[in-house]
Amino acid sequence: MHIKKLTLQNFRNYENAIFEFSDGINVLVGDNAQGKTNCAEAVFYLCTGYSPRAGKDRQVVKYGQKSAKISGVCNSRYGLTEVEINFLLSKKDVFVNGVKLGKIGELMGNINSVFFNPGELKLVQQSPEDRRRFMDISISQMDKSYFYTLQKYRKILEQRNDLLKSEDRETIDQTLPLWDRELAISGVEIINKRNEFISKIYPHAQKIHSYITGGGELELTLETPHYTGGGVDELISEYASRVEKDIILGYTTVGPHRNDIKIKVDGEDVRVYGSQGQQRTVALSLKLAEVEVFHEAFNEYPVLILDDALSELDIKRRNRLIDLISGFQTIITLTEIPEELKGVNAKIFKIEQGKIW
Repeated sequence: MHIKKLTLQNFRNYENAIFEFSDGINVLVGDNAQGKTNCAEAVFYLCTGYSPRAGKDRQVVKYGQKSAKISGVCNSRYGLTEVEINFLLSKKDVFVNGVKLGKIGELMGNINSVFFNPGELKLVQQSPEDRRRFMDISISQMDKSYFYTLQKYRKILEQRNDLLKSEDRETIDQTLPLWDRELAISGVEIINKRNEFISKIYPHAQKIHSYITGGGELELTLETPHYTGGGVDELISEYASRVEKDIILGYTTVGPHRNDIKIKVDGEDVRVYGSQGQQRTVALSLKLAEVEVFHEAFNEYPVLILDDALSELDIKRRNRLIDLISGFQTIITLTEIPEELKGVNAKIFKIEQGKIW
């Protein structure tokens, strides 16, 4: 799978731009704040319908304009696929091969991508929510049903939490079991899919991390507090056993929305004891392992986007990273081209003030 052509109109600082990518390594080079990351963001938008950066879609519309558009042509096992997203100030419309999509979930799987930038350090450093998001985006691209189950779970969870805040205890006692069963059915499916994902990504992450670091041992485990894998009935029992605590707190304290990934390097919790360099390498290893999981699932690689991923790596790790990405389409943003890339067959795009030179 690779993106052949990307067109941007009034997107961020781009007025009109066309990128014709190679199916190997593509390098976007230029000073900071020139538009390199904006291009990388547009590619990820075409794959998922969401931005890894913007809180609201209207933020991507070029200042002074009322609308923006991005479109991409991808060559995959299905042949050519064209995805287009039109941004208005209040909404966005998504099209695949000219057909308007009714739900954003329908976009998943048309173009697959893996995105890494310095902000992805939060995958290791910050809250469990960031690690759940990592799993959810990846699994949703591979399995649309998971995306819809996740949406359903979140809606039911919101309704259950609203009920817990009710001052009518009789209504809580009568209604809660109904919500608990529905929540548990979706919750167990989500937990099982996440466990399956971790079991697939773990061996690749171990191997990649060991190669990049020269031998560091990585361990991954999905943490599912108060649930041991017994299925729907067990999760219902857990909800029931924690009702009094949930009512006091006003929210649900057990379920997949409490999942986390335990990450260890050489036996130590890297989230707590790892240096920033170790954490960066772990995050990068997870992203590269995600690429391999996509390849196993579809027999083709996703588009890898590395936004400013090389600058903080030493020469040895940069060389090893370049070696790992040489077999599939990669889009890399850099402020300058390092020596390690000068001998590689890569297509170079010089970006300056939203223009390609």
